[in-house]
Amino acid sequence: MQSHGSDVAVELNGSAEPIEFIVEGSRIRGTFYMPANAQGPVPAVVFAHGWSMVAGGDLEDYAASAVNAGFAALTFDFRNLGKSEGLPRQEIDPHRQVEDFRSAISYIRSRPEVNREKIGIWGSSYSGGHALYVAAIDKRVKCVVAQVPTISGFLAAQRRVSGDKAAALRLAFEADREARLTGAAPATILTVDADPNARVAYPGIDSYSYMTGEAARCPEWVNEITLRSLELARTYEPGVYIKRIAPTPLLMIAATEDALTPSDMQQEAFQQALEPKKLMLVPGGHYVVYREYFDKTSSAATAWFAEHLLG
Repeated sequence: MQSHGSDVAVELNGSAEPIEFIVEGSRIRGTFYMPANAQGPVPAVVFAHGWSMVAGGDLEDYAASAVNAGFAALTFDFRNLGKSEGLPRQEIDPHRQVEDFRSAISYIRSRPEVNREKIGIWGSSYSGGHALYVAAIDKRVKCVVAQVPTISGFLAAQRRVSGDKAAALRLAFEADREARLTGAAPATILTVDADPNARVAYPGIDSYSYMTGEAARCPEWVNEITLRSLELARTYEPGVYIKRIAPTPLLMIAATEDALTPSDMQQEAFQQALEPKKLMLVPGGHYVVYREYFDKTSSAATAWFAEHLLG
């Protein structure tokens, strides 16, 4: 496997098995990994990607890093996205995604190859928020890595959209909600666009470059989300749960110039977390964790899992 934006290949030293499990009637699809020459039940890590992203790209590179260190791993697509079932397509509901994450934990604990008492989780960006939330409420999780995590959907949205644009967006949310009641199809919006002034969910050339770059490896990725996804994001406050994570060990990886999931919010939330915890900072914006600093961020995550789950 080739890590996106890196010259270093992540060659998987293990096996990869397509899997599926059902959540509330919808089939979730993913990949279960086992390290080569595994002896007995091994610790495992569940990996989930960020806003609108799907498995198949750099998520598999992060998983391979853990597998090569002796862990089983699971990657998957959330409901309504990628290879997984669920309607409406391209709707991102954080609360349903949390349930998907917890169901993935249930699935991996059911595998006889896995030590069910040594489960870690890894999430990045939107699912970095999920990782915080899940680690706080689900004590089957024994170790957590949250990379550039969403802390407050409401406050982050306020920074991105204000004034007349915010008022127009609120009216669009209301119109979509009322149209759905009559049976209309959900309103949609592009996720990214090369035009920095385009009306999209994630404006900016950095988001466009990263997501379209990953799309080259992930043919199931669709550059569109439902408008309601943005409304739902404004209800999501995973940072509220951070004090409840302890005594589960927490590693947070943040980028110093991150404006998408603002760095100051991440660092302030980290200060609220109880021990054991560790903060890793890398210079740059949101996407450097996947690109320029992939080797550093993947190695740090794997080392954290090794410290707390191996042995």
